[in-house]
Amino acid sequence: MGIFKMPSLGADMDAGTLMEWKVKEGDKVSKDQVIAEVESNKGVIEVEVFEEGVIDKLLVKPGTTCKVGTPIALIRGENETSQSLEKELEALSGGEKEEAAAETSEKEPGTPKTKKTEPATEAKVSKSTAEEVKISPAARKRARELGVDLDALAAKAKGKIGTAEVEAAAASNEKKRGGSDSMRQAIAAAMSRSNAEIPHYYLSASINLTPALKWLETQNRKRSIKDRILPAALMIRAVVKALQAVPELNGFWKEDALQISEEINPGVAIAKRTGGLVTPALLNAQAMDLDGTMKAFHDLITRTRTGKLRSSEINRQTIVITNLGDLGVERVYGVIYPPQVALVGIGKIVDAPWVVGDALAVRKVVQVTLAGDHRATDGRTGALFLDKLDQLLQKPEEL
Repeated sequence: MGIFKMPSLGADMDAGTLMEWKVKEGDKVSKDQVIAEVESNKGVIEVEVFEEGVIDKLLVKPGTTCKVGTPIALIRGENETSQSLEKELEALSGGEKEEAAAETSEKEPGTPKTKKTEPATEAKVSKSTAEEVKISPAARKRARELGVDLDALAAKAKGKIGTAEVEAAAASNEKKRGGSDSMRQAIAAAMSRSNAEIPHYYLSASINLTPALKWLETQNRKRSIKDRILPAALMIRAVVKALQAVPELNGFWKEDALQISEEINPGVAIAKRTGGLVTPALLNAQAMDLDGTMKAFHDLITRTRTGKLRSSEINRQTIVITNLGDLGVERVYGVIYPPQVALVGIGKIVDAPWVVGDALAVRKVVQVTLAGDHRATDGRTGALFLDKLDQLLQKPEEL
């Protein structure tokens, strides 16, 4: 594998804090194994490896903040040695020093050097505080994840501090600040970039959901409560099938060209309990049936809200689906998350007049919108996608 670097957990991420190693030097690791927890502006994310190897050396201690791309571990692959990895790391470090020297030489004479920023360390409390208040190891870890000041909390606490006290303090802080500051900043940066770079076009379609909802009701009567399928999962599955028919909307705009992805990894917008919004991906959703989609969707929501997302779920989205219908919104005009080229918005299901033959009837109707990148596709492509989505939802048994 070679040098394992601080991963990018989104286009808006500049740095991350290593919270915990899940492995030690000498451990064998396999593909998709979680080896570390990293805190970014999206929360604490589990970081995986994508090849087999042996942990040769851990370069960064827990609590250290590193820029994206900073070497944090050496992982020895089948044809690698410790010596070859050290030489590779030395060569990489030498190149970085040369770049830094070049930047310094370009500065005007007399320009003061920038003071080096020390890496952040894990959450600690003063000796006097630690002597007065007992703080459990789990609480210390949770405080690091949520950014809670243990000194301030210990000053107000009576007796032992556990995770419940830490989470209550975090919730109180978020309420005072009006949400997650770092996450709002990250979202603002990404959306500003999107508006500046992407020429959006918008399309909207009214879709009759009565056949799909009746079919779903019939299916759910045969199931236990825990195995029932939500309309949201049905919509996700329909979007995935529509993307298989119109793949141009599933991919990225990179190097002035559309790159269509073979994988369909829809990012699903989920609100976090501590504030902010994340869009983790349902990975390889094209390989799932409707039941698999529902299970994966439920699992994704649970892990998002308990801080157990994986790095692959944060940085491999190929399109985003945002559903604001539960909040009463009838139409969603979203902003594309670069370098993706499309976003699907799903509104509230409402009773609406619908023409059936020569008569007027009432049907369950949803407004589905598409935001497209005009550099990658045009309105005709978007219209084909919405038309295919409509067709699929009229025959839910085929999903």
